[in-house]
Amino acid sequence: MSDPIKHECGVALIRLRKPLEFYRDKYGTELYGLKKLQMLMSKQLNRGQDGAGLAAIKLNPEYGSRYIARERAIGSGAVSTLFDRLNKRYRSLNPEKVNNTSWLRKKYPYAGELLLGHLRYATHGKNSIENVHPFLRQNNWMSRNLVLAGNYNMTNVQAMYRQLIDLGQHPKEISDNVTMLEKIGHFLDEENARLYHDFKKDGMDSLAIADKIKNNLDLEYVLKNAFKNVDGGYNMVGLIGDGNAFVMRDPNGIRPNYYWANDEIVVVASERSAIQTAFDLQQEDLKEVTPGSALIIARDGSFHEKQILTPLKRLSCSFERIYFSRGSDGKIHEERKRLGRKLARKILKRLDYDIRSTVFSYIPNTAATSYYGLVDGIYKYLDKWKREAILKLGSNAQPEEIDKLLSVKIRREKLLVKDAKIRTFIAQDEGRDDLVGNGYDVTYGLVKQTDTLVVVDDSIVRGTTLKKSILRILDRLGPKKIIVASSAPIIKYPDCYGIDMSRMNEFIAFKAVKSLLEKNNNLAFLDKVQDACQEELKKPMVQMQNKVKMLYDQFTDEEIENEIALLVTPDDIQADVEIVYQSIDNLHASCPNHLGDWYFSGNYPTPGGNQVVNRSFVYFMQGSSDRAY
Repeated sequence: MSDPIKHECGVALIRLRKPLEFYRDKYGTELYGLKKLQMLMSKQLNRGQDGAGLAAIKLNPEYGSRYIARERAIGSGAVSTLFDRLNKRYRSLNPEKVNNTSWLRKKYPYAGELLLGHLRYATHGKNSIENVHPFLRQNNWMSRNLVLAGNYNMTNVQAMYRQLIDLGQHPKEISDNVTMLEKIGHFLDEENARLYHDFKKDGMDSLAIADKIKNNLDLEYVLKNAFKNVDGGYNMVGLIGDGNAFVMRDPNGIRPNYYWANDEIVVVASERSAIQTAFDLQQEDLKEVTPGSALIIARDGSFHEKQILTPLKRLSCSFERIYFSRGSDGKIHEERKRLGRKLARKILKRLDYDIRSTVFSYIPNTAATSYYGLVDGIYKYLDKWKREAILKLGSNAQPEEIDKLLSVKIRREKLLVKDAKIRTFIAQDEGRDDLVGNGYDVTYGLVKQTDTLVVVDDSIVRGTTLKKSILRILDRLGPKKIIVASSAPIIKYPDCYGIDMSRMNEFIAFKAVKSLLEKNNNLAFLDKVQDACQEELKKPMVQMQNKVKMLYDQFTDEEIENEIALLVTPDDIQADVEIVYQSIDNLHASCPNHLGDWYFSGNYPTPGGNQVVNRSFVYFMQGSSDRAY
């Protein structure tokens, strides 16, 4: 993506199902789980540029010994920082005793059976250590301790905050992190209290009751109550201090989640390929947590899925497939190639089928797979054209004529090369843009002045980088025309389920529509849309509709594409610029199992999405930069 956007977080969970001695004997270390957690987190670094954290819980600890540990760090190197700390701590242990498993379990905090890792990409929350997962809710009763981490955003935080107050709580702040931690914690407390009183009636003493609760905790009850009336997208992992654990997924399956288990281990991660790499598995070995269900892992290591909420229409985020998730997942790789192939027909029409005078390339690096798909699609057309042309020559065709047709090739070149990041003391002055413009270099001598450049990008959100650097850089090659092709459809609407795209005025498509309204002397239509949005916001959330659609309904996608091209074209370049976007139909055809397209269609999977988009537009009209959820 030429415009970087902050996006999804990632989780990784390890549950060892054997005693630590087993892993020492088989794998040479009691820290087998910690090493695998490090690999899972390292293979999902694309999800954690702002911070990372991990937590560990030990089963059956001695009284007075530490059994919950947590470590967090901020910054782009947070994962390395975390594990460097843990390794340093491990190396400092008494070398004569470190091979004593029982001593290691007691002295080293992360020699535990449950290990939870989190990678954070900040959305609206500040990049401070306090905002880095996992979060702890501590209690002297083991079964009341809660460790929570996840990839989630909730759209109805205010309502959930009010619920906590009605339950008698006094939350320290209004945020989805605090509200979810305290809401789950409340019903965890309630379940503990229920069991305590039931066992007390049976005449058991408090010490025996505490042990009894650990093995009888009803996490299904806790989760059904805690996730009632929650609106948002989430992949949430919780550890209970007694060794129970859960993984909860939203009813639409918006956020990704995969798991695998054998008799030694249970593994959960946000990305399938991370688990495949860490444990040398095939795609078919892994499962997804069913939308609306929880993977519940008991303290004895057994596990099962349990439906917690009624599953709704599956609308897994398509942006995960386009951009967020690592392309090392075989299915994502194929989907991205299909997205590129689906662009071929539209691109050929824009070129008037002139292959000879066209050079195809891509904007590094995430668009490479879609580019390969586009090339496949062009080759398919070219093969058909050659076959028809040869048949037209008839039986008297000369070898030279056939050779000439067969010699027509697609001109594929890597034109953009990303240089190492330029670090400078220049921060906010005019010199900075000049440095940004030189973040890429070009391969000179490959393009003629009569050529058209087709450059594939995975998506175009704001258009800022295109205007400030990419198009200027490509113009140095001297083409007559530059066509930038987005493998994703036009991004029109804000996200509220995990991506930092909540402000309408940041989208180049929104700016294009405003520009078109202005050219048509119809800027007053913005007021009409605002009035409609404000009326919707007076309704109960479940009744709201997306009224911002009225704005985009005024123009065709082609009109918006053409206006975007005008807006992103720098005044000082020579080449003509065109922008081509994917269609939503082609997106669905390319990613048939991931139909969450609200960024492009405005069809939000939860009622909270409609509330957010209406509020976001109203905030824009009011000149407010406040968060819309």
